[in-house]
Amino acid sequence: MPPPDHPIRTALLALLQERDTVTSTQAAQALGFSSGLCSFHLRQLARYGYVEEADATDGRVRPWRLARQPDEGPDLGLLARELEDEGYQRWLHNKNSAPAEWSIDDAFSSVIFLEPSELAEVGAQIRAVLARYATRDPSPAARPVAAVARLFPLLPVEQETTWPSES
Repeated sequence: MPPPDHPIRTALLALLQERDTVTSTQAAQALGFSSGLCSFHLRQLARYGYVEEADATDGRVRPWRLARQPDEGPDLGLLARELEDEGYQRWLHNKNSAPAEWSIDDAFSSVIFLEPSELAEVGAQIRAVLARYATRDPSPAARPVAAVARLFPLLPVEQETTWPSES
C-alpha cells in the first residue's frame, strides 16, 4: 500500500508515530487544523489500514493509533522513511513560497568515528533532545518539523553482504 500523499494525513501519521495514540482534538491542537478535519482524515487513514481505533478510556473519547498487523506489527521504520522522503520532497518543492521565518532548511550530515558504546550514547542524546520538543504543547506559532537522524556503521562498498573482519 503506498503512503498517503495528502499533507494532513502525512502529518497525522507522523504525530501518531511520536505519541502512540491521539484523538482528533489532540491532533488538531498539535497540527493547527480543525478537529473535524483531523477526524475525517483519521477515518480515511483507517479505511485504508494505516490507523485503527485504540482502546478508549471513556465513551466520548476516540483515540487512534498506527495500525498493527496481526503477526508482525507495523514497519514503523519503513513508514517513517516514507514520511521523511515525502515530506522532504514536498518541502523542497514549496520552500521558495514559505514565509521568511520558515525558510530555514537545516539539513546536514556528517561521518563521525564512534565505538559501539558511543553509537548508543549519541543516539540516546539525540533522542533526549528531540523528546523535549515532541512532548510539549506547541505554541500557536509552532508547526510540525521533521527531525531525522540515522546512526549506522558505514560498510565498505565491496563488503555488501558481510561485516568486515577486524584487523
